[in-house]
Amino acid sequence: MERKCLDCGRPLRGRADKKFCDDGCRGNYNNKRNSEENGYLRRVNSILKRNRRILEGLTPGRGSTKVKWSDLMREGFNFEFITEMHETGEGDQYRFCYEYGYLLLEGDDILLVKRKS
Repeated sequence: MERKCLDCGRPLRGRADKKFCDDGCRGNYNNKRNSEENGYLRRVNSILKRNRRILEGLTPGRGSTKVKWSDLMREGFNFEFITEMHETGEGDQYRFCYEYGYLLLEGDDILLVKRKS
């Protein structure tokens, strides 16, 4: 039985356990195989970075500020993606995108914070 390259299908010559005809085919095969997972990770990281940028733009210095939920939505903030959640002793849940976070308050208000280094 003739063995063939897993990427291009050309006949293989050489070692019995050889799977690819050259490094180019090996790299191409692995890139195709991993592209779906890598694409998903790129999309998620892009959303997290955009969320961070929005929070950074609306959070003054090291303090905190209140904004409206609609302000974040208008900027394109995606509430489904965070990097961490921190619950205080009082039961408040702060959601973070890296060092910038927010606390959902009553009504349409959101408290924006920056974690101290």
